[in-house]
Amino acid sequence: MTQTNTQANKQTNKIKAYNQSLHVDGPPLIPTVTSSYVHGTSSLSLLPWTVGQSLEKAVDRWPDREAVVFVQDGIRKTFAEFHQDVDKAAAGLLAVGLKRGDRLGIWGPNIYEWMLFQFASAKAGIIMVSVNPAYQLKEVEYTLKKVQCKAVLCPTSFKTQRYCDMLREICPEIDSAASGMIKSSRLPDLRMVIVTDSRQPGMLHVDDVMQAGESHHTKELMDLQTKLSCDDPINIQFTSGTTGNPKGATLSHHNIVNNAYFTGLRIGYGWRPQVRVCIPAPLHHAFGTVLGGICTAVHGITLIFPSVGYDSRASLETIQKEKCNILYGTPTMYIDMLNQADLHKFDLSSLEAGIIGGSPCPADLVKKIITDMKMKEIMVGYGTTENSPVTFLGFPRDNEELKTSTVGCVMNHTEAKVVDTFTGETVPLGVSGELLTRGYCVMLEYWEEPEKTREVISKDRWYRTGDMANLDHFGYCRIVGRIKDMIIRGGENIYPAEIEQFLYTHPKIQEVEVIGVKDERFGEQVCACVKLKEGQTSSVDEIRAYCKGQISHFKIPHYVIFVDSYPLTFSGKIQKVKLREQMEKKLGL
Repeated sequence: MTQTNTQANKQTNKIKAYNQSLHVDGPPLIPTVTSSYVHGTSSLSLLPWTVGQSLEKAVDRWPDREAVVFVQDGIRKTFAEFHQDVDKAAAGLLAVGLKRGDRLGIWGPNIYEWMLFQFASAKAGIIMVSVNPAYQLKEVEYTLKKVQCKAVLCPTSFKTQRYCDMLREICPEIDSAASGMIKSSRLPDLRMVIVTDSRQPGMLHVDDVMQAGESHHTKELMDLQTKLSCDDPINIQFTSGTTGNPKGATLSHHNIVNNAYFTGLRIGYGWRPQVRVCIPAPLHHAFGTVLGGICTAVHGITLIFPSVGYDSRASLETIQKEKCNILYGTPTMYIDMLNQADLHKFDLSSLEAGIIGGSPCPADLVKKIITDMKMKEIMVGYGTTENSPVTFLGFPRDNEELKTSTVGCVMNHTEAKVVDTFTGETVPLGVSGELLTRGYCVMLEYWEEPEKTREVISKDRWYRTGDMANLDHFGYCRIVGRIKDMIIRGGENIYPAEIEQFLYTHPKIQEVEVIGVKDERFGEQVCACVKLKEGQTSSVDEIRAYCKGQISHFKIPHYVIFVDSYPLTFSGKIQKVKLREQMEKKLGL
């Protein structure tokens, strides 16, 4: 009997080990991957919830727990308080004339109203459009027009960005309009601007919206909850993609709720007793929106924003004062914190883990985070806006080699494969090719761009990332480069064609090629290789000054190199890889 039990236990342990190697509820223990295809199966089902339902469930479980803390503005809200504000804001949006399916643009830095209206719009079935706070006039006009925004929420200004003034320049009709009744020739769909701070002529104040809802609007909101589907589009995130103007990656409740759920489980939100996350990452990115905002609702974590705009010292002070045990950030953010001369004076002993993502992460940086910030459970993540965003992530207790050389394993309920860039065939294990993903995480579409959508999502729903990668026997992924021309500077996606098209308007420029060159702090910097018209002279300062106020600050070339020619292929195409090598050598990088 005893012997039989022993054999049975051994068999059970073997089955457990085998099962663990098949699904990704825990790190893979056995090298079972034999081809460049992985499937993140799971013992847990996908969630069928909307964003609003996620928040309601959090309120039921943790009503008195802090949901959000905005340190700079002195705002603290428990889940019950936050939910009460969300319902008021959602009823208010319905009261001022927005309805299910309308688009609400949120344009600004990390302020309480950003998260408040993220959830309020979702609860009212209104599609939130994340607008980059650094956008200049042309960029914001293009974005709002592209998705037919009916309303925009923004502060009056932030740093050098004067949001209300820019909107007035695009829509001079605002000043003479009754609040909430804008009729603009350049933005024909825009009806209202909601300002979060000072009162402005022709614009609504956020307090007006909060007070607008009456009992019948509240009832309308409650009735809506039974009609909303988790498959409805709820968030449009603009991304540069592979060609031309930015495209609106359209994400559903199902996309972002499940990505937040399974990413949170990978980080350990299911077993960590109390999670307090320091989040300097911007809310307008999928990183901040999903791993921040949606994770709060799904996992009951406390989200702590150290400052309105990124401030490395404020982040360190917040970790110390608020006893944060998780930190989110891009490589640039971590570099800035590590470069503080008095880093050792901050008490960071509460820190346990963190995520680093948004752009390529140097191995030495991960090592420094582990040694200097004592974050042994740092995890490197990989994803794209079109994938809601996380598709690969490490495990908290992976060894240093895995943390520094891979982006972890595929996420639950997600497939990935590596294919030959020319034939589309799956390459042998360990061989590099283009990384493709499939699963619940893949976006619905690029907003009203079926052709652009078909370029990246095949009929069988595989999404082409444009990134080069390879897989090992355990299923860990290594990103080795990008097919795309895209530059990722400190977490910001920059498409060279946008900058090139703008620089071509300079009267002295004959030709320009924009490339990314390596940079210790930002990962990459923008470098413009400029060929001037015959007989013309110019300077770096002149070119940069021409860009200021016309394109976002992060798109302005850090380096301007004047050239006489470009390296060409036999067919006359410019070899950007070779050009990058030449420029990095010239710049001593």
